[in-house]
Amino acid sequence: MSKRSLVVFLIAFATAGFAQEAWKVHQPKLTPQNSGTTQLLIAVSPVDSRVVWAAGTGGTYVVTTDGGQTWKAAVVPGAEALQFRDVKGVSEKVAYLMSIGNDTTDFRVYKTVDGGATWTIQFENETVNAFYDCFAFWTPERGITHSDSVNGVFPDIRTTDGIAWQSIADNMPPALPGEASFAASGTCITAQGERNAWITTGGSTTARILATRDGGDTWHAYDTPLVSSASAGGISVAFRDPWNGIVAGGDLNTNISADAATSNDGGRTWTLTNKPPLAGAIFCLAYVRGNDGEEADHEHDHTVVVTAETEPNFDTGSAAWTPDEGRTWFKLPAVSGYWAVAFANPRAGWFVGNGGQILKISF
Repeated sequence: MSKRSLVVFLIAFATAGFAQEAWKVHQPKLTPQNSGTTQLLIAVSPVDSRVVWAAGTGGTYVVTTDGGQTWKAAVVPGAEALQFRDVKGVSEKVAYLMSIGNDTTDFRVYKTVDGGATWTIQFENETVNAFYDCFAFWTPERGITHSDSVNGVFPDIRTTDGIAWQSIADNMPPALPGEASFAASGTCITAQGERNAWITTGGSTTARILATRDGGDTWHAYDTPLVSSASAGGISVAFRDPWNGIVAGGDLNTNISADAATSNDGGRTWTLTNKPPLAGAIFCLAYVRGNDGEEADHEHDHTVVVTAETEPNFDTGSAAWTPDEGRTWFKLPAVSGYWAVAFANPRAGWFVGNGGQILKISF
């Protein structure tokens, strides 16, 4: 090796080492918090860096108004036998919950406007075999709830006033045989801007993205390269702007198929990322940039955190993060058993999961 080549090699090696050390320095801080419950927490929704809502089994929800230093846990009256598979926090007083159960009418949308002191049932399903997996909101009054297909139709519903919910089944694209979504973390649908939304599906021969640009009036279906079968497909989707997003999932019957893909054209086409360093299926992903407007710079625009669970009981798993939407991955050691993750901003995110676990994550 010539002297010049040796110098180039040493510079490259030192630069690579510096980059690795830099990422080590920027590993997120993880802080356990006490939720006040031992119920499984399935979904989490930060309003901002102080107010966060989460919900799960046993009709349980938890809320904090001080960034997680203290949490209040409670059960919605009449929902003791139900599971809350999604939650949307609007403020410390206003929140929505979406329940599932064993009966047709156990699929409900609840709302509180007084911090959980009282809850109103806004929607109670009557469609046999409907299974509502997730919901998402553009504004505190405008949202959409997504269900598995029934006889080739998605019986999705929408609210435009935060009170009443109407069917938009006729607006939805035809479903593939067996096409469904997964109620793993309440993130099988994501809303962005004033009228954009994306739904990730599986359960059939192809995992697809269903996309709307007009608040749910019209939809298009696009194929993704994610593994798909009766037990596999896309599970979680997020978009950071109208064009750039990421979807992830896996097979709930195996521990070897976690995968993710990105789009830069609004969901029309997708490219697999490098393989996430996770076992099981990815239950949830979230952009670290969050949603509360407190982040002044764009350092974390492409940073994504994912959490996975492993069968058969989905009570253990792993987590990882990527600074570049899946080209480079870093494991989060000892993070296991969490079903969902979401951020208010890069300094304030929360994992929630088994046994009422809550873990604050800060970049």
